[in-house]
Amino acid sequence: MQLGEEKPKYVRRMFSAIAQRYDLANSLLSLRRDAYWRRFAADVAELSDGGIALDVATGTGELAFELAKRVSKGGVVGVDFNAEMLSIAKQKAEQRGIKNVHFTLGDALRLCFRDESFDAVLVAFGLRNFAEIEKPLRELVRVAKRGGRVVVLEFTLPPNRFLRRLYSLYFFHVLPFLGGLITGKREAYAYLPASVAEFPSPEEICKLMEKAGLENVRYHLLTLGTVAVYVGRRK
Repeated sequence: MQLGEEKPKYVRRMFSAIAQRYDLANSLLSLRRDAYWRRFAADVAELSDGGIALDVATGTGELAFELAKRVSKGGVVGVDFNAEMLSIAKQKAEQRGIKNVHFTLGDALRLCFRDESFDAVLVAFGLRNFAEIEKPLRELVRVAKRGGRVVVLEFTLPPNRFLRRLYSLYFFHVLPFLGGLITGKREAYAYLPASVAEFPSPEEICKLMEKAGLENVRYHLLTLGTVAVYVGRRK
């Protein structure tokens, strides 16, 4: 699925269409592993209690809420370019009584924050939605403090051939069908595996993160290698 310059518009429309059932679909289609993935990403960010974190492409805010548990004396900013998703995130924050998270509309390619503003900068399941990966990575690094961590949580394909074959059957055939049933938008869940298939390998992502200005870059594979958590430290 080569969308090129049209990708941002396509992604915005797609997420607007599935926003109301996005959380339900995530939970069911991941067999409820999505919460564990977010916890792991928040853990490797290594935030202190008074830290300030940025969650880019925050969506409905679940990673931001996970980070908020770790910085009760600090805070979290969640930024996304989709107003419908942010509206749901704000409603959830109010319903849950979460006071230390602020959500704002913004573009990850032009973040409206000063250089070295955050102790940790994270993006979950958002990097593959950009037409060019290097640009958002440079922005994530720019707003991270020196010594701060940049964490990327993203889908990947299992390295084991047998597992990859089994997973591909689910990912490319069963998941779009189920996603369509849950949200009424099968196209969005056909886009998901197609975008993952086009995404660079974990080794290539690590190289891009290093090129963007990070050091000690490494990755962790979770859930039989279907999800990768990348972490690096700003120089």
